[in-house]
Amino acid sequence: MSFTDAAQVRSAQASVPAPREQSAAARGGQPGAARDAVQDAAAGLAEVARATEALYGVVAELDQLDLRGPSLLPGWSRGHVVTHLARNADALVNLLTWAKTGVEHPMYLSRADRDADIEEGSGRLPQLLRADLDAACQRFAAYARDLPTGAWEAEVDHPRLGLFRAHRVPWLRLREVWVHLVDLDRGVGFADLPPELVEGFLEDAAAHYADQPGTPEVRIEVEFPDGRQRDWALGPAGSAGSAGEGSPLVSGAAADVLGWLTGRHSGERLTGAAPALPSWL
Repeated sequence: MSFTDAAQVRSAQASVPAPREQSAAARGGQPGAARDAVQDAAAGLAEVARATEALYGVVAELDQLDLRGPSLLPGWSRGHVVTHLARNADALVNLLTWAKTGVEHPMYLSRADRDADIEEGSGRLPQLLRADLDAACQRFAAYARDLPTGAWEAEVDHPRLGLFRAHRVPWLRLREVWVHLVDLDRGVGFADLPPELVEGFLEDAAAHYADQPGTPEVRIEVEFPDGRQRDWALGPAGSAGSAGEGSPLVSGAAADVLGWLTGRHSGERLTGAAPALPSWL
């Protein structure tokens, strides 16, 4: 059975890894907050399952030469990207463990350990890279499926994003999978993302840069495939959802703006002089 066939069988058996429900009493008498958290987590996990299948389909076609070839990330081969996606799944299990137990479980012991693990794993044979990726994805899905409802409301700490609620962990995984699927440079671009996700990813990116030190003041006008338009402002004078008058204007299609905001290109696909941005996450 091929890597893709095996992944599809597991997906069909497990379906969407929805979190377990609990009674209102077990949720500590806060059914509304817990329900919102578990619903947000379940929605994110459903999207992660869909994105993971797309990832499996691309990785299944990569041979040893492909995996040694460069990705869109400077200094990283496709093998580095695949290994990073496996280790990221395990790192997010650490955050879910933190949420479940209340005991601190950071994503990585250190940035140096993270980088060493990716470097060490990147040169393995294709079948080993695929097996590692599949096992890590399955661990994340299983742990998320079995997480008690109340844990989705727990607060955990991301090394770069800071404190946030655990029900956002699936959405972090979703962003990692889609962005790095683009980085594999095998025919998937930001324009291929599900349209309903692109706007949410833009929201996150704009919020990240709204008050990020070193971010230049710039207004962004975005056009979505359905013809809608939205604007954001980045930099000290701006905030996500509002545009600062007098700031330089950059405009373009949603996929192209997302590529620029995530550092996948320098803005050459946009209208206006797109400034250099601080490094992405």
